[in-house]
Amino acid sequence: MIRKATVADRPRITEVRLAVRENRLSAASQDKVDRTADWIFENAAFWVWEEDGAVQGFSVADPRDGTIFGLFIHPDYESRGIARALLPRACEDLRAAGYAVATLTTGAGTRAERFYRTNGWEEIGRQENGEIIFRKPL
Repeated sequence: MIRKATVADRPRITEVRLAVRENRLSAASQDKVDRTADWIFENAAFWVWEEDGAVQGFSVADPRDGTIFGLFIHPDYESRGIARALLPRACEDLRAAGYAVATLTTGAGTRAERFYRTNGWEEIGRQENGEIIFRKPL
């Protein structure tokens, strides 16, 4: 089931985020992620996939800058189409906020890179750290 997250889901969303095999959260970025998540919980929406009584994945967009802030699936629930079901919800939030294009970044050579390319995202550059910048019309 896909639904909007509640604050009560936050601990499980954090568990899912920390359980991923790629794009692991560094200690240096934890504070920024927490601040952004605080803002999104107060002003926007996390979309969650709930199965077996718990959140198993989530997507979230940041309507302040037109980015997909996160798309993460618990490793035990990967390859089931959950990401493909959740990502459009985050994109819809950006479209509703007035954006015509969404952007996101992800590591090169990852499953995430292949996922975004396969799903119509276009590489538009690289960050200094080598992460790929993707965009997609909404």
